[in-house]
Amino acid sequence: MTLPDDEFEFFFDKPWSDGLPVVIPTEGRIEDMLTGTSRDPEAFVGEVPPANEPASVRMVATHAVMAGCRPEYLTAVLAGIEAILEPPFNINGVQATMHSAAPLMIFNGPYAKKIGLHGGSGCFGPGFRANATIGRAIRLMLMNLGAGIPGVTSMSTFSQPSRYTYCIRENEGDSPWETLSVTRGHAAGDNAVTVVACENPKLIFDDMSRDPETLLAGPVDAMGYLGCMNALRRSDLVVAISPDHAKICAAAGWSKTDVHKWLYEKAGKTLGELKTGGGYLEDRIKDLPIEVDLGDDSFFVPTIKAPEDLMIIVAGGNPGPISAVMHGWNGASRPVSRRFEA
Repeated sequence: MTLPDDEFEFFFDKPWSDGLPVVIPTEGRIEDMLTGTSRDPEAFVGEVPPANEPASVRMVATHAVMAGCRPEYLTAVLAGIEAILEPPFNINGVQATMHSAAPLMIFNGPYAKKIGLHGGSGCFGPGFRANATIGRAIRLMLMNLGAGIPGVTSMSTFSQPSRYTYCIRENEGDSPWETLSVTRGHAAGDNAVTVVACENPKLIFDDMSRDPETLLAGPVDAMGYLGCMNALRRSDLVVAISPDHAKICAAAGWSKTDVHKWLYEKAGKTLGELKTGGGYLEDRIKDLPIEVDLGDDSFFVPTIKAPEDLMIIVAGGNPGPISAVMHGWNGASRPVSRRFEA
């Protein structure tokens, strides 16, 4: 293919960009990117819904080039797209929804640290090439191979900034607890990625609390507000606790399990409160995997309908009197955790 003089404008004129300039995927750059894996370049990775265009290792490498990745990031891009394409995650639904959910990728293990994936201060924002480009490579594939293009198959009313990139490493070094990957069944030290369909982070600021009960009151309140998907449906939810907040809990003798139990038991609304919201449907309540007394408006309906739906990570940096809540989608997607070789 012969490109015009202005290669960047050429790509802007095609539906191949997320609205930002891309690195031109020349054959030389693609071959250089492929040095980041020992896998056969022509090996099949999967079909990307809803267009179901096939992704080979070479095609993944092409999008990694376009996103600005280094070759050493390719293993993470491959692990991320393979996790997202697993049937339980239901990327087909996430692509087409009117909601704004995006695949959040949370990496654990030595490989993520080695390549510079960031989990400390500013981890959800700009300034970190690995975070930005690995997540962006995934988004470009969802657009180019899956046709997840606004107004074409993506019907998201607003979308959200994390649909550009949503990729972090858990801050394992500053955490007093086991990692998310260990909680989800992997061995300590494994390289793993967990993908969850969720919203942008909602920040909880608390620079005064010195005990877990008051500290966690903010996340509890944020987790179940009327209008969030979690209030009336079974859906996933991620709570990112800053190192400072995690240390307050740990100093009081609270384990990660204790924090999880507290949030699980405290977050929610009464049935009467839920009825005041426009999303209330009796059949929706009947479909929940918990028994609800529909005749008792004082009945407490938990935000988290099954314990495994709540995931806790430690992320962010110091100083940091802030934690974050990331609500899930409508329950049609399930998180996927995948171990990978680096």
